[in-house]
Amino acid sequence: MAANKPLINEAKREWERLVAEIRHHDILYHQKDTPEISDVEYDVLRQRLEELEQKNPELKKPDSPTQMVGAAPAAAFSKVKHRVPMLSLSNAFSADDVQDFITRTRKYLGVSGDTSLAGEALLKFVCEPKIDGLSFSARFEHGVFVQGATRGDGEVGEDITANLKVVQGFPHTLTGRDYPAVLEVRGEVYMSHGDFKALNARRVAEEEPEFANPRNAAAGSLRQLDSNITAERTLKYFVYGWGEVSSEHPIGTSHWAFRAALKGWGFMIVDDPELAQLRMADNTVLAYYHNILRKRPTLEYDIDGVVYKIDNPILQERLGTVGRAPRWALAHKFPAERAVTIIEGIDIQVGRTGALTPVARLKPVNVGGVMVSNATLHNEDEIIRKDVRIGDTVVVQRAGDVIPQVVSVDADKRPKDSTPYVFPDHCPVCNCSAIREEGEVVRRCTGGLICDAQAVERLKHFVSRNALNIDGFGDKQIEAFWRDGIIKSPKDIFHIAGNKDAVLSRERWGEKSFANLCDAIEKSKTVSLSRFIYALGILHIGEITAKVLARHYGSFETWFNAMSNPYNDEVREDLLSIDGIGEVVVDALLDFFREPNNRVIVKRLADKDAGNLDILDEEKVAADSPVSGKTVVFTGSLLLMSRSEAKSRAESLGAKVASSVSAKTDYVIAGEDAGSKLTKARELGVRVLSEQEWLDLIKI
Repeated sequence: MAANKPLINEAKREWERLVAEIRHHDILYHQKDTPEISDVEYDVLRQRLEELEQKNPELKKPDSPTQMVGAAPAAAFSKVKHRVPMLSLSNAFSADDVQDFITRTRKYLGVSGDTSLAGEALLKFVCEPKIDGLSFSARFEHGVFVQGATRGDGEVGEDITANLKVVQGFPHTLTGRDYPAVLEVRGEVYMSHGDFKALNARRVAEEEPEFANPRNAAAGSLRQLDSNITAERTLKYFVYGWGEVSSEHPIGTSHWAFRAALKGWGFMIVDDPELAQLRMADNTVLAYYHNILRKRPTLEYDIDGVVYKIDNPILQERLGTVGRAPRWALAHKFPAERAVTIIEGIDIQVGRTGALTPVARLKPVNVGGVMVSNATLHNEDEIIRKDVRIGDTVVVQRAGDVIPQVVSVDADKRPKDSTPYVFPDHCPVCNCSAIREEGEVVRRCTGGLICDAQAVERLKHFVSRNALNIDGFGDKQIEAFWRDGIIKSPKDIFHIAGNKDAVLSRERWGEKSFANLCDAIEKSKTVSLSRFIYALGILHIGEITAKVLARHYGSFETWFNAMSNPYNDEVREDLLSIDGIGEVVVDALLDFFREPNNRVIVKRLADKDAGNLDILDEEKVAADSPVSGKTVVFTGSLLLMSRSEAKSRAESLGAKVASSVSAKTDYVIAGEDAGSKLTKARELGVRVLSEQEWLDLIKI
């Protein structure tokens, strides 16, 4: 057993790294519509995580990305709980993967190729192009559109009702008569190639940054807080399936028939899917795949593969789901397109999280109909592995049709004076140390609080609801104030009164709105240690980890004194002794404090006498709380925060969170569809609060 411990620890460290990386990319893709990596690279991360969990089942947890869909909805939007979960799809990348899917499906159902149902072959598939846009659900009651939502995390999405109403051709009322009293449809919002080019042309003329691709443009347009902006973007949509449908109107005998019904009710559907009948030796679905792949360049919208769906709804129900995906459907992804060109230079880009990404400047080349002049080199290991050098002749591909990448080098065509590329160990933007954690492939800038490449996102995080929680300080205000030099670092926020003239000179800012902002900033100056640690935006340190650290150290002075000795072995050992703190978190925390600039800024932020923050001891926060010492139970589905966030908030305020209701319970917080716990609370006379009443009580 002891001999296997290093292997187990190594697997755990890799699992922690992959989980953190996947969650980071989920938020960028699903919440912020700004992916840093291609779909292909993301799929590789997920596949590796699934392999790790299969080999080490003890690593799999309910909140693992393998068990989740997308990312939690952004705080700026109201939340919508899906009555029927919006699942993701399993992916196939080869004909063998597709055949494995068919074989598994037949085995699960216990059928062979010639088994029949009502005189027809049992397994029929509907093949549809996989639209590369933003998924949505839309609920209709008695033929009237009442609510729209994004996928979110599959259970809870963002309310985009007003924005869906302005999507081109989207019905506000259904046509015909034979529709269910309750009908929830699922679909994809996209932007056509022509509309995408026109939008980017307008943005260039207005000196605004261009969108990277139609998918990002569509997602960013649909997730606007102002539906007037959405209306200006010329979005389109397709409907491909259903969620909740009232019981008096069954789906029917086939998905194919339901598609026809959708069209009759006024929805747009993809026009040219085929119904493919499969037998054991039949290649019909693959024939469709290759056919649509050939047609792809002529389509007005982006597709990144084909979706195969079992046609029979009864069989769909029998097959059910596994993890985050249905067993009855499969996404068959397209391969990347390639071309040959020359690397004219290598630049280092610094992302919003401090990641240093090498980018090859290419001699422009046409790849699949798109002129490509830059391609990602991923990281320093990939540069070394492929021995990529300036002047090399290389093969590039559009991975997932989003971010071009260098695939291989033709060393025979290399210039004679070529030298290996040396990856920098300092950030090219702020010149702070660029550290690579053990087990990580990414080198990151440690100057998070002073690096201009990271500044805006760091500031947004600093003022966000779960950090300093400064009302009225949204993303747009942060971006504008930083761009105009009003705020460059977190401490500038607390001295914004000195920039009154600069703020009032801006459009839509007056004396009252400025006074309100200053008041909100003043209120935020008194903050718990856990919120302060979380607000710093240190890699791998979320709310729960910040609370664990705050409880361990108790006060800012104790925590900061320890962190001021990041090279001390005793400090490291003390951190590793904390329950719930692993090596990945410890390395990230100590790397942050090894950068002298970060230590200086953190110390200044905690200088109350200079008008900055008054950081309360964690024990004092709990003692002053209205729920300190109280026992609380959460039941039902919470809409305003996740269950883990609610539990963490309660514990940070000194409350004890119990899993069952007893006479000693002080409060039961009841969300939607609360069950037996709510019944027992009423029987025992325990005080029951709605989610909003609970938030009012703890003053959130």
